[in-house]
Order: sequence, then structure tokens, then C-alpha cells
Amino acid sequence: MALIIEARAVAPFYKNGFVVACETTRQAILIDPGDEVEDLLGIVEAQHLSVGLILLTHAHMDHVSGVACAKRATGARIGVHRDDVFLYNAAVEQGRVFGYSLEQPPPPDFDLGTGGPFTFGDREVHVHHTPGHSPGGVCLRVAGPGVTETHLFVGDTLFAGSIGRTDLPGGDYDTLMRSIREVLFAFGDGAIVHAGHGQDTTIGRERATNPFLRI
Repeated sequence: MALIIEARAVAPFYKNGFVVACETTRQAILIDPGDEVEDLLGIVEAQHLSVGLILLTHAHMDHVSGVACAKRATGARIGVHRDDVFLYNAAVEQGRVFGYSLEQPPPPDFDLGTGGPFTFGDREVHVHHTPGHSPGGVCLRVAGPGVTETHLFVGDTLFAGSIGRTDLPGGDYDTLMRSIREVLFAFGDGAIVHAGHGQDTTIGRERATNPFLRI
């Protein structure tokens, strides 16, 4: 097994946060640590992993609510796309809109808009801009020696049987559809989609059965 991939989700948003690690070096990244951050950190400790990067598919508050805790626990560098920094900086205000209190995440350390790759152990993360759900939404593609499958961490751009909402600040339906069809679909039907909510799926399954994409 070339990769360790663990996902956790908790109430109230049941948003997926991920630990992704290089099995040989035990170097790891956290993707979108939210309210499930303690579960993610428990995985890190139990599997003796070292986290160097916290990467955000986008900066809506449910995807960043655990970043401050994760940063304190790991000292990892935080990456967010520059087009979502305005959302990241307004995380507390976002929460208030939903009657939700969260800790303001610390300033990001680098811009995912450079595309990477960003490395952890023998693995690489390649960043592909997928705006629409938010202006700075990205797909994180994990690759490297021995990784034979295409793993896509897509945030809230695409779900099993659905697509991301576009009625939040910075969202745009036509832009989202272009990101799905022109960026995500280009990875091929076998690509595994690790979505921000719900179960894993594949590009092929969504291309064939997703009602929002068969129109």
C-alpha cells in the first residue's frame, strides 16, 4: 500500500477531513481539518505520523474550523488558494451567519495557487484550481512512486450523486460546471473522488449517473 488515507466526519456538518500519509516515511498531510480535528490528530498519533502540511480545498468555515487546533498540535504549514483568503480571514463571521462559533484560523503560510507540487515523504500533492463553489476552490491530486490510482480530494466541488452549492459568497454555477467537466473529468473515469461530504466515488460513476452532470 503506497498511501494511508483516513477520513473522519462529525456533527453538525458531517464534513470529511482527511489524513493522507506516505506509508514508507510516515510523513503526512491534513486536508480540510474541521470539527473532526481531534479524530484526525488521534489517527496521526496512533499511526506515528509526522504532519508537515495542512492543505485546504477551500475556505468555507466547516472546512477550516479545526485548522487552529491542527496547527497548534503539529506546527504544520497552512496552504490555501489566494482567491479564498477573503473567506479564510472571515471564518468567524461565516460561522456567525450559521449560528456557529469557531476559533479564527492562523494566517496561511503559503498560496496553493502556485500549483505545487508540495511534497510529504515520497509523495506529492498537485493542485488544480476548480473554482465555482468558491473562488479559490482546488482539487488536490496525490501522486508519487507506487501510487497507481488517481486520488482526487475535491472539497465541495463534486459529490457522489450531487455537486457543490453555488449560492454562497463567490459561488458561480457555470464556473463550477466548467471546473467539473474540464478539470475533474480530464483525470479519467478511474480517478477516485474523495469528496468534502459523503462517500467516495469515481469520476466514471459521476459522469454516468450524477443527475446534475447528465443534463
